[in-house]
Order: sequence, then structure tokens, then C-alpha cells
Amino acid sequence: MTDTAPTATPPTTQVTLADGRVEIAPGAPAPSGPYANDDLLPVPVARRTWTTYNFSALWVGMAHNTASWTLASGLIAVGMDWKQAVLTIALANVIVLIPMLLTGHAGPKYGIPFPVFARASFGIRGANLPAVVRALVACGWFGIQTWIGGEAIYFLAGKLIGTGWTDASKVGGHAWTMWLSFAIFWALQVVIIYRGMETIRRFENWAAPFVLVGAFVMLWWMSDKAGGFGPLFDQPSKLGWGADFWTLFAPALMGMIGFWSTLSLNIPDFTRYGRSQKAQTRGQALGLPTTMTLFAFLSVMVTSGSQAVYGEAVWDPVQLAAKTDNTVGLLFALVTVLVATLSVNVAANLVSPAFDFSNIAPRRISFRAGALATCVLGVLIFPWKLYSDPQGYIFTWLGLVGGLLGTVAGILIADYWILRRSRLDLADLYRPGGRYWYEGGWNWRAVVAFAAGGVLAVGGANFKPLIDGRPVPALADLADYGWAVGLGTSMVLYLLLMAPRARAARRAG
Repeated sequence: MTDTAPTATPPTTQVTLADGRVEIAPGAPAPSGPYANDDLLPVPVARRTWTTYNFSALWVGMAHNTASWTLASGLIAVGMDWKQAVLTIALANVIVLIPMLLTGHAGPKYGIPFPVFARASFGIRGANLPAVVRALVACGWFGIQTWIGGEAIYFLAGKLIGTGWTDASKVGGHAWTMWLSFAIFWALQVVIIYRGMETIRRFENWAAPFVLVGAFVMLWWMSDKAGGFGPLFDQPSKLGWGADFWTLFAPALMGMIGFWSTLSLNIPDFTRYGRSQKAQTRGQALGLPTTMTLFAFLSVMVTSGSQAVYGEAVWDPVQLAAKTDNTVGLLFALVTVLVATLSVNVAANLVSPAFDFSNIAPRRISFRAGALATCVLGVLIFPWKLYSDPQGYIFTWLGLVGGLLGTVAGILIADYWILRRSRLDLADLYRPGGRYWYEGGWNWRAVVAFAAGGVLAVGGANFKPLIDGRPVPALADLADYGWAVGLGTSMVLYLLLMAPRARAARRAG
């Protein structure tokens, strides 16, 4: 079977419940073979139990993290004032919520993870392309977040043990105790992910409010140091509201969207546990834009205060917390950083690539093996270099990520919502020779759309300091809008390439 349109009657191997959720029909055999394993199979309806609160807490836990903090504080560091930074981040999160909800729909309906969802458009084998791209991005994020968590342990231990810890001899530009702290935090995350998804859900539920309280404590501390809230609001923009700001605004907006463009793809990894579509829709709508904007506001206020107190914007919260002389305050701040970093890193940067790597060879790579691969690759990308400069971090790394992943999102949305009208055949998602097999397991049309969208989105970008390469001059103007260019280009091109196939399927009935 090679049709792309849904069949007139639902397949006998699956049933649709009154609330729209779909599962394998009772008595029908579960999908098996080389493209299935226990981690990739649909979650049974009875186990789809996450509520609106669970999804909201997930987002609160992920949004209230150190990397989110540095996004906002980094905008202050490159010249924006608090109003410009909050505006940029709030708009970005409203925009990225849209593809998040569209791709998340397949989770509670079919109970499938992202790499299986991608099989419908890229082919059963071809889905490894977007899955690996997404997984490698997650490896980069995992490394960055682990470095941040290691920093918190480093300063925390230094406060408890004494200066001998922080003044240790250096290896590779950092104290050997910093490398040890990095390794400890790395190992802690491996332990949590090995406990499974239910442990992650419980951890997110209590971590979310704890981190928010910690952010308010930092705001109170900085306002006290600055002599009130006035100096926090009074720090001027170095850009104004003219051409200098708007030139920076576009790539900054795309960078902020790029921050969550990862989750806009693999959100089915979480929504597959959802009790209903309402639970995932309301939970995400309540959890993402509101909490991210609030956290951005707290971040820019504290960073503006650091500019007033110390004469420069201290954008790294770990470095900022280390400046306090109050031992209790320092310990609380660093513990907050640890919890925040664990919260987002395990949920956002280990769950997805674990499924993605498992999809490459389901019979050989389990969820846990995929998570371990992520942990190893997260070290090999040298996260301490990515995190060292806010300019490269926000505009180079996030711009590149957003451009590539926006391209994948365009294809997924076009296929699931426009071509298939949200109807999938669960059995065929795992079966060679079925409707999602295309040509040898690959849908070349999706690959072409991905390549074209990716070139236009990031071909004109300056990749320094990640790699030493020259951008394509003719594409330079598009690079500032990488995520939007990638999404729009791939969506339109994919629909054009798939149109003849879709017409043939409709004629075949």
C-alpha cells in the first residue's frame, strides 16, 4: 500500500474510542518486527493518565530553568532593556505554542512517540533523519545544561569545603574539581532517567513550584542589593527602539523560538501519556507562554539589577549567586539551580533522544540505551564552549537549531493535518510494505523538502563560534528568520511534492 490519504473505513487492527483516542483493537496482536519495541509501541489507553496539571507542571519545570534564565539575561547582556527582552520572549513562546499543540495532538490520540509519528511523513526508515537531527540537538542541550548543573555543584561544594575546592589546579582551562562536579551531575541524571517516565512525572510535579520560589528569592535579594526595585526598571536599553533594536529583534525572536523548537517536534513523547486532548492542550497553553514569560521577567529584572549593582550585566545565574556573602542564601540559590537544571534536562533533553536513538534500531537499542548514548554525546560536543558566550549561544546555536527543526515541523504539520486530516494507521507505522513504507522505507519528498528548507533557513547564517564556515551571501537575509523560513518552505514544498500521490490515492478510493 502506498496511498497517503486516509482510508474510508478505519483499519480493523485499531479502534477509536468515544473521546477520539485510538488504540490497538482488543485481541489484535501488537505490532512487532524490526521496527517495534516496547518503548516505541503505542501507550495503551489505560496508561494515558497525565492530566492538565501534569502537563502544566511539566512546562513550569522545564520553563523555569537556568537555560531559560540565560536566554532572557543574555538579551540584556547584548543591549536590550527589560521591556524589549520580555516582549521578545513572550511573543516567541506564543508563536512556538502553535506547532507544539499541532504536533502534540498525535500523542494522546494514538499514544505514539515522536520518531514513530515522523514515520507517517518521512517513511518508516526515513524517520531516522528527523529523529537523529532532533536527538543530536538534544545532546547539545543536555551537555549545556549538565555543565550548568556542574557549575552549581562546584560553587556549592566550594562554599561547604572551602577555597581549596575552587582554587584547585586547572585542567583544560577549568579546575579539576569543576570537571568532577560536571561528572557528578552527569551521573545523577543517568540515575533518574533509568527510573523511567513515572519518576520523571513525579519529579516535575514538585520541582516546578520549588524553582519558581527560588527565582522570586533571587529577585528580592537583587532588589535589596540595588536599593529597591527602581534601579531594576531604570536600566536603559543600549539599542533604543530604532533600527539597532529591530535589526537585533528578528534573530533574537528566532533564537527564542529555537529554544523550544526541539519540544515542538518531540512533544508527542509526553502527550502520548495524556488522558485527553483537553489535558494536553490546556496544560501546554497554561504552562508554556505564561510561565516562560514570568520567568523571563524575573530573569531580566535580576540581570538589570546586577548591572546597577556590579556595573555589568551578570547573565549566568550561577556566577551571580556566587557573589553573595550570605551562606544560606548562596546554598538556597545553588540548590535551586540544581533542581531547575535537573528538571528540564531529564525531561527535555534525555527523554526525546532516548526514543530517537531507539528508533534507529528498535531491536538493539532500548530507551535506556538511547538515554546513555545521549549522555555520552552530550559531553563530546564540548558544552563549555557553547555556553561561554551569550552572542554565540543565542544567535548561533539557537538560530541553527531553530532553522533546522522548524523545517521538520513544517513537514510533520503538513502531513498530519492537511494531507491525512489527523488519521493514521497504527499497524502500518511499524510494518514494512505498508502505506508508510514509500520507496524502501524512505519518502524522498520529505527528504527533499527538509533539505531545501534547511538550506534556505541556515545557509546564510554565520556559524562561528561553533564551526569556522562562511555563510552564503545570497541567503544572509533569510538567516535572521531561520525558523519561519524553514517551516514555511518545507511545508509548501512537501505539499507540492505529495500532491500527485495524494490525488492518485483519492482516485483509488
